[in-house]
Amino acid sequence: MVGMVKEILGQSVAVEAFCFEVSARCYTHLNINKKHKKVSLFPSFSCSSVLTTPQELMNTVRSSAAATPIIKRRTTTIIDDDDLNSNNKGHHHHDEDGVTLLKISASVSIKNSKELMAMMLDYFDSFNNNSIIGDNRGIVMQLVSTQIDPRTMEAKMSKRAVLDWSRELLFHGDNNERSTHKVEFEIDSNFGFPGAITVTNKYDKEIFLESISIEGFVEISCNSWVQPEKLHPDKRIFFSNKACLPCETAEGVKELRKEELRQKRGDGKGTRKLNSDRVYDYDVYNDLGNPSKGNEHVRPILGTIKHPSPRRCRTGRPPVITHEEYESCVNAFMETYVPRDEVFEGVRKEALDVERVKGITRNLIPFIRTCITKCGVFKDLSEMKNIYKRKDETKHDEENNPTLAIHHVNKLFQDSFEEYFKFSTPHIITGNGCCIRDEELGRQALAGVNPLSIKRLQTFPPVSDLDPSMYGPQESALKEEHIISHLDGMSVQQAMEAKKLFILDYHDAYMPFLKGINAQEDRKAYATRTILYLTKVGTLKPIAIELSLPNDPEGPGEQQQQQSKQVLTPPLDATSYWLWQLAKSHVCSNDAGLHQLVHHWLRTHACMEPFIIAAHRQMSAMHPIFKLLKPHMKCTLQINALAREALINGGGIIESDFSTGRYSTEIISAAYKDWWRFDMEALPADLIRRGLAEPDRTQPHGIKLTIEDYPYANDGLLIWFALERMVRTYVNHYYHNGLMVRSDSELQGWYNEVINVGHGDHANATWWPTLATPRDLTSVLTTLIWIASVQHSAVNFGQYPLGGYVPMRPPLVKKLLPKEGDPDYKEFLEDPEGYLCSSLPDLFQTTKFLAVLNILSQHPEDEEYIGQRRDLSDWAGEPEIIEAFYEFSIELKRIEKEIEKRNRDQNLRNRCGAGIPPYELLIASSGPGVTCRGVPNSIST
Repeated sequence: MVGMVKEILGQSVAVEAFCFEVSARCYTHLNINKKHKKVSLFPSFSCSSVLTTPQELMNTVRSSAAATPIIKRRTTTIIDDDDLNSNNKGHHHHDEDGVTLLKISASVSIKNSKELMAMMLDYFDSFNNNSIIGDNRGIVMQLVSTQIDPRTMEAKMSKRAVLDWSRELLFHGDNNERSTHKVEFEIDSNFGFPGAITVTNKYDKEIFLESISIEGFVEISCNSWVQPEKLHPDKRIFFSNKACLPCETAEGVKELRKEELRQKRGDGKGTRKLNSDRVYDYDVYNDLGNPSKGNEHVRPILGTIKHPSPRRCRTGRPPVITHEEYESCVNAFMETYVPRDEVFEGVRKEALDVERVKGITRNLIPFIRTCITKCGVFKDLSEMKNIYKRKDETKHDEENNPTLAIHHVNKLFQDSFEEYFKFSTPHIITGNGCCIRDEELGRQALAGVNPLSIKRLQTFPPVSDLDPSMYGPQESALKEEHIISHLDGMSVQQAMEAKKLFILDYHDAYMPFLKGINAQEDRKAYATRTILYLTKVGTLKPIAIELSLPNDPEGPGEQQQQQSKQVLTPPLDATSYWLWQLAKSHVCSNDAGLHQLVHHWLRTHACMEPFIIAAHRQMSAMHPIFKLLKPHMKCTLQINALAREALINGGGIIESDFSTGRYSTEIISAAYKDWWRFDMEALPADLIRRGLAEPDRTQPHGIKLTIEDYPYANDGLLIWFALERMVRTYVNHYYHNGLMVRSDSELQGWYNEVINVGHGDHANATWWPTLATPRDLTSVLTTLIWIASVQHSAVNFGQYPLGGYVPMRPPLVKKLLPKEGDPDYKEFLEDPEGYLCSSLPDLFQTTKFLAVLNILSQHPEDEEYIGQRRDLSDWAGEPEIIEAFYEFSIELKRIEKEIEKRNRDQNLRNRCGAGIPPYELLIASSGPGVTCRGVPNSIST
């Protein structure tokens, strides 16, 4: 049988259209109930040539070689009731009570899979062995009416219908994605309107049920894996597509609505079954370390009083034997649980696997050079460009110069192997030298992969919020004399009032952890502050960098304070030039770390997870808000689980490749505790909070930017207000007043659970928005959709194109700035470029880092972008909603054209100019791969 499966799945096989039909032939050795007329469990097949036995069918399948057999349509319907002895052959008859019984048909769509094909072939083997397939096989379905039966006071139900592959099969080779089946249900004439369907899978394999269409009038979108009954005895419940508030639920499906949520909540106990369970529950982050390997592998548990954090999806893995408060780690034989419907499938999974293989391949040579031959340190900055593919060389006239042609061919052979292992050239290199230019550092703060850290300077010198008894004086070492010469004749106060001064402030985020960070091998960092000046042409230019180290509590007071802080300004000579470059490397390294830990992981991935878990636990699939949010929750739990396995875990990518090292999780927790606020995650609120915008009723959207050419904000505001209009229309359609919002038990249960459980460490915060009016709900939903789509895209899909060149954006720095009298100061003076190179990641660290960025920046082929909804059947009878979605989609296309127009405007120097890549991260559409554009609906990478 294994060989059969491989043969079917591994090559194309042409099969004529077989019709597996009910046979009148009944074999005397089969014990079949007399009530089941004209039903044979032994099939007959008809095609262009007569096949009389299962063995002949098997031989035909094995010998064909044109197209993979794909189940296109199975029309066999089995009505599983006690009325099969009726002699009526029409579409209706009468039951014992005289009620007219009707037969209605449904079209059931099931996605094909390798498991499905294997199961089908198992049946062929069963037939070949003359085995009997009883009534314990099949997919059992039962329609549920919206009405209550007055005799039983329970929902009216159809007779059970069984879809069984052992009854009738039909092959077709032109559609390999899904199979469609016709099923008949028997109902009484006063059944009413179908409101739901229950499904039981009596096969041994899971089935992906896509949709059910009843008589073409009732659509039920399922898109879910249905597990075998032996694994999950509860019947699966699917509702008709019409959105419905709890108070509007028909009597016949009220209990099913509650039961569906009960199934998804689980009981909070036990280990979750991989690729089977669909339970959504909460847990703390107690799975990031591996205490069984020793104390050095212990990491803080996030989600405690000491280390607050959003909650994650619970897996229930057993605890570590020696540390019961920690969950055991995954290994090569175990994956991290996520609810079954959240698991990557098909094209998305294949694309991820391909990129993983590429990442491993591209690291082979760097690993050998760095770890075996010990030749991984870059000697100069130009050497770093050798890891990237070369641009296409000019074609030579080989006919006129045969010697050159032969040389060219030889060179191609020599370079082909190594070239295959190289990376694509990122956009960030274009127009830049080996080090980051001052103007480029400022431009990236507005149009780079992290446009969320820049703030307007409103107090000078800057002041720390840290405890001075632990971290020294709060005042900065920055003085007016450091920057006065760069302010075009203004004083510092005048420049601040003119909104010309800005700051990248990473002081408080890093200072509490610097002693630990700098105690790690090959890791050195400062708590940095960078002052930037807004030039007359609208660009930002760094004019001072402050580098701070922790005070030594045993040091001599004021003298030690001055030693722990140093200020650098734009260079005047060769020595200050290289020191300035080193200082900018530390600034960019801090920016890379905070971008990955806070703005990317915490603000999008981690903080969205509780909203998703609570939505599945508290809101029925019928709920209009669940339907609105559904595409924006897709795949997030899966990608977060993968991140806990390999990205943010102890010894993972971030600890290995970033300066923050083993203190990364503590930095995440500190940012969540002291800085994160849901009410500040809305784009306008975030811009105002950072001083990058202010309310202004004279502006089209009531907000005015402080920096006119701020590509992230300029483009983002267009999308924000278009999104807000769409959400407002949607909310107002279902909620006509505040009472409807406040009395919606599922909606309020969702929001309360998010606050009190999912974000329980902030449960008592006063800044949580209220949820009492349609306006409140519009604001909350707009913010969530914004985070899941636009904000995540802004900080994720530019990681490789805009951050994939280590000299300009190093994830870690290995050395502090040299000082006179230091042992390595002489080395710095003799070879400053070599000193800078030795401060940056080596070859293997670099390629490993780039491989990860390349994977994170990919769009899969099946990506669904904002403005796209592949299934609008939920709102088939709601033209106002359909129109709102359509208008939003059209508006995104207009915004795309506007962004393209802005990228051609020579006056916008932060997105247009010589060597300046256009800012396309917020263009909604994209093709697959690393494109540096495209806004997917959800956080899926």
